[in-house]
Amino acid sequence: MGVFDRLLGRGNRPMPGSGPALPGAPASGAAPQGSAAPRRKDGELPRVAVVILNYNGQHHFAGCFGSLAKLDYPRELLEVLLIDNGSSDGSVEALRRDWAWVRTLVNPRNLGFSAGCNQGAREAERAEVVVFLNNDMRVEPGFLRALLDPLLAGEADATTAKMLSWDGKRIDSAGGGMNFHGIGIQKGYQEPPSSVHDQRAPSLFACGGAMAIRAGLFREVGGFDEEFFAYYEDVDLGWRLWVLGHRILYVPEAVCYHHHSSTSKTFPPETVRLLQVRNPVLACFKNYDDQHLQAVLPALLSLYLRRIWIGAGLHDTTPFRIEATEAQARGVVGRLVDKARHAVNDSVPISRIAAADLIGINDLLGRYDHWMGRRAAVQSKRRRSDAEIFALFHKPLWCIEEEPAYKELHSGMTRFLGIDRWFEGLAGRGGDPRG
Repeated sequence: MGVFDRLLGRGNRPMPGSGPALPGAPASGAAPQGSAAPRRKDGELPRVAVVILNYNGQHHFAGCFGSLAKLDYPRELLEVLLIDNGSSDGSVEALRRDWAWVRTLVNPRNLGFSAGCNQGAREAERAEVVVFLNNDMRVEPGFLRALLDPLLAGEADATTAKMLSWDGKRIDSAGGGMNFHGIGIQKGYQEPPSSVHDQRAPSLFACGGAMAIRAGLFREVGGFDEEFFAYYEDVDLGWRLWVLGHRILYVPEAVCYHHHSSTSKTFPPETVRLLQVRNPVLACFKNYDDQHLQAVLPALLSLYLRRIWIGAGLHDTTPFRIEATEAQARGVVGRLVDKARHAVNDSVPISRIAAADLIGINDLLGRYDHWMGRRAAVQSKRRRSDAEIFALFHKPLWCIEEEPAYKELHSGMTRFLGIDRWFEGLAGRGGDPRG
C-alpha cells in the first residue's frame, strides 16, 4: 500500500474527486480552496520523480538544478531525471560533470516533448508521483510540497503550479483554459501578480512545464499523446483527465519562475506552426462528445480555412474568376496554345505558413479512421459530461484573429451552430486573453 492509500485510507477504493462530480465542487473532506495546508511529516510524503526534458538547454542548468538542489523535500524520496533529446550543445557532458546527482537518459535524436516525458515517467518505476518540469524553470524551496499537497489531501489527481516570469514581475500561468476550438489559454498571462492569482481553483489542464500527477494514473490514461510530438499535449491530457472523471487543481502556493528558452525559435517557423494548428484540432476531435463535436467540427474547419486564406498570400484572385477572364481562342491552334500556357504555369505560390496549416488539418482528415479509433478509445471510458467541463474553458468564445471577415465568420458560426448557447451564464465566457 502506497502513501496515498495510507493517508486517504482508501485501500482499493477510487480516489476522492475521481468520480463525475462537478468540476467546481471540492472533493469530500478537502480543505477550502486557497487555504494554507499544514506541513506534512516526511513519513506522509510520497516518492517523487521530477522529469525534465532537454534539447540544447545547457544554459538553463544552473537556474533549474540549482533551485532543485534547495528543495525542501526528503532526498531519499526524490529522484530527478533528465531526458536528453539528442542535444548537440554539450548538455550531457555538462550534466554529468556538474550535476552528477541527476539521473540522465540520452536519446540519439529528438523524440519530441510527449515521447520524452513518457519515457521519463516509465523510467521512474518507484515513483508514486511524477512531476514534469521545464528545463528553463527555477523553483522555490517549498514548490514540491505545495504542488503535492492537493494530491495527498484527495482534492485532485493532478496539479499545476503558479508560473511567474523570471523576474517575478508578471504571471506566466495561473491555470489553463481554452476557446471552443482548442486554442489553449494560460490564465493571467502577462498580468502583474495579485490576489486574483492566489486562489486554488480547478484548471482545464496542468501546464506540462510545471505539473504533478499520480504516477499510476498517468500510466493508466496513456500519458501524453506521442502523436502530438510537442505543443498542446498538456491540453489534451488535462481535458482527457476531466472526461475520464479525474480532477486538476491550480496550486498558487507552488511557485516557479519561467525563463522562456525559445527552443521553438531554433526550428523553421512552419514546422512549429503545423503542430500548433494540428494539435488543438486533434484534441477537440478526441475529447468532445458526439453531440458537441458535430457542431464544433464544421465551425473549426471553417475558421481554419479562413485563417489559411488570411496567410496564404493569394492577393489577386482575378485569374480564377471566369467573369473576369476573356474567352480563349478556339480551334486546334488555340487549344494547343492554351494547353502549353497551363503546362508552364499550372501552379500558384502560397506561403509556407498556409501550407503548414493545410498539412496540419490534413493530418486529421487524411487519417480519419485512425483518429476515429483514437477518439473511440477516449469516449468509451467517459465518466463526465461536456456540460460539466465547459466552465473550465475560461474563454470559450475568444476570437483569435482580428481580421474582419474572420471575426464575422467566428461570430456567425457560433450563433448558427448554437455553440454560444453552451456557455451562457458561465463566468469568463468572453474577452480576449493576452499573448
